[in-house]
Amino acid sequence: MTGEDALFDLEPAGVADPGFAALVDRPLEELMAPDWAQALRPVERQLRDALAYVAGRAADGAHVLPSARNLLRAFSQPLADVKVLILGQDPYPTPGHAVGLSFAVSRQTRPIPRSLANIYRELHDDLGLPPRIHGDLSAWTDQGVLLLNRVLSVEAGKAGSHRGKGWEAITTAAVTAVANRTDDSGHQSPLVAILWGKDAEGVVPLLGGAPSIVSVHPSPLSASRGFFGSKPFSRTNELLVARGADPINWELPVL
Repeated sequence: MTGEDALFDLEPAGVADPGFAALVDRPLEELMAPDWAQALRPVERQLRDALAYVAGRAADGAHVLPSARNLLRAFSQPLADVKVLILGQDPYPTPGHAVGLSFAVSRQTRPIPRSLANIYRELHDDLGLPPRIHGDLSAWTDQGVLLLNRVLSVEAGKAGSHRGKGWEAITTAAVTAVANRTDDSGHQSPLVAILWGKDAEGVVPLLGGAPSIVSVHPSPLSASRGFFGSKPFSRTNELLVARGADPINWELPVL
């Protein structure tokens, strides 16, 4: 996500989440789906280091987002079920917004971030689906859409503050794992990547030839320069069907 969405209406200083420290030494299988734990085993040390950094910042009084229980939420759905990757940048830096899934917020968050509002506008223009007043995208993840940020944590009011702190190695391994899955016959499992912005586009070499839909970021600063009109949702479904996979039902439930 980008800093343009931040409202910087920070909660009181010193809001440390003690749950981060508890993550550092927990078995991977308790932190994520079993097949994700297996896939990320080669970068376990880097993951522990990133978790330790986050725990250290929280212990020093930094307000780290998202909460500890949501930090690794993107890996809670099985790796085997992923068929669409939507890659973000880093979590929303506005307290109460980040929920561990790229571009999503909780059902209670009002107003929804402007990047997400632009995504809803394109969803309507592409498929005719009505925008929602909430930002809960879990109905997509339930169908195999991996909503992954390139960097998994941020400090309140400081967009990009945890870049270069180790998360990139983890998410590189995650994207590679998704792209390298094969079916029983040894063929690449169906996957379509939706890549918005330069950071996301940078993972194209990791995709092993899987199709990608690339455009500028839906941020208000860039959406009018190629995001609007890019039709990522219909194009993704066409590519999935062409590869023998079921399309995504992109319509989100009402409250």
